[in-house]
Amino acid sequence: MPDELLERLRRFQTDAFPLQRSHFRMLVDDGQHPTTLFIGCSDSRLVPYLLTGTGPGELFLVRNVGAFVPPYDGSAGFHGTAAAIEFAVLNLQVVRIVVCGHTHCGGIRALYGEVDPLALNLRQWLELGREAVLPVAEPGPEVLRRTEQRAVVLQLERLMDYPMVRERVEARQLSLHGWHYVIEDGEVHVFDVQRGGFVPAALADNAGTGPYRWSHHDDLEPAFDASGIPMAC
Repeated sequence: MPDELLERLRRFQTDAFPLQRSHFRMLVDDGQHPTTLFIGCSDSRLVPYLLTGTGPGELFLVRNVGAFVPPYDGSAGFHGTAAAIEFAVLNLQVVRIVVCGHTHCGGIRALYGEVDPLALNLRQWLELGREAVLPVAEPGPEVLRRTEQRAVVLQLERLMDYPMVRERVEARQLSLHGWHYVIEDGEVHVFDVQRGGFVPAALADNAGTGPYRWSHHDDLEPAFDASGIPMAC
């Protein structure tokens, strides 16, 4: 039986790589200098390079179930996503961070149901989205979509607890962007704090804003209700 994956690897080297050989050579000689940290769900239907029209060397990617951001607790442990955030901000000096969720997210749906008892790590990981859950017995499509969007904003808020992120956001050297990808429409909705919710990219006047707004005194102001989630979400 043919090894399909092996064949694809061979086709990459013989067909695709030659077309970008000089670009990869430059990335080796000059190193990587991505300007965007993209934190996205691991879902196979979410393809960051297609959404953003970018290529090799432009995005620093972090993928996990739910596009969640663990809290900054100051501990030194095996925190892959947290380590990637620190590396992107401190070493690569990215100028923007995107948190991208999507419709029909299995991780978000799992927040309303049962998790396999053998999935000990998954069960604990999903708690990072627990605050986004709405108080309903049986979530329908609209509830799930609202939860997906609330979860994105929750991660933006959590990013602001990372000292290196907050420092650069306050210095206007770094911007945070919340996105929600509608798979069936091929459209990204961006979180706009001024409008208090998600706006289709076709109607938006920016690529999304973080969980804050600039005051008339040029200071950061929170944009959350008492639960830590924007009122409009």
